[in-house]
Amino acid sequence: MRERLPYLLLAGYLLLFLLLGIAPYDRAVWWAENIPIMLIVAVLVATYPRYRFSAASYLMMAVLIVLHTIGGHFTFERVPFEWVTDLFGFERNHYDRIAHFSVGFYAFALAELLLEKRMVRSPLLLYTFPVFAILSVAGLYEIFEWLYAISADASAGIAVLGSQGDVWDAQKDMLSDGLGSLLAVGIFGWCCHERVRELARS
Repeated sequence: MRERLPYLLLAGYLLLFLLLGIAPYDRAVWWAENIPIMLIVAVLVATYPRYRFSAASYLMMAVLIVLHTIGGHFTFERVPFEWVTDLFGFERNHYDRIAHFSVGFYAFALAELLLEKRMVRSPLLLYTFPVFAILSVAGLYEIFEWLYAISADASAGIAVLGSQGDVWDAQKDMLSDGLGSLLAVGIFGWCCHERVRELARS
């Protein structure tokens, strides 16, 4: 089952991509939201013959891929997420915050890669580098959203930006990315603490 999991996840993504590619809310937004995810999937597929992550890594990475593909179909502010908004009394749709939080899950795979390839010798660096990497990517993605928003059609730009009137939206998105990465490295440390101890002794 573990060997088949990446194939099952890829098949599930392709099916979801095809289904949600039918009549999206805005085709320009759909492309803008899906191209980064398509690139992530392409990289994972291309590197699979040379390096295979653990099942846990693939599952955690799949969360963003699924959430982002759904968000691309509806646009993030229009994803049917009202039950959460109503349950907690929010004033906006926080689906995008959940998706940003899942970006941080990639810190698990980064930590795993660093440990497997012995790219670092310090447990501190093993845990902090993935967090800093995620925060860097988060900042770059906010710049991409800003550039798209000022260059694309006004309605598509606003949809991709997804601020929903919040002037601190970019900062909160990056915070969500960072918190997700902290959770991911925490889970990694809990799962792999014995191997991390070996790293510290080597």
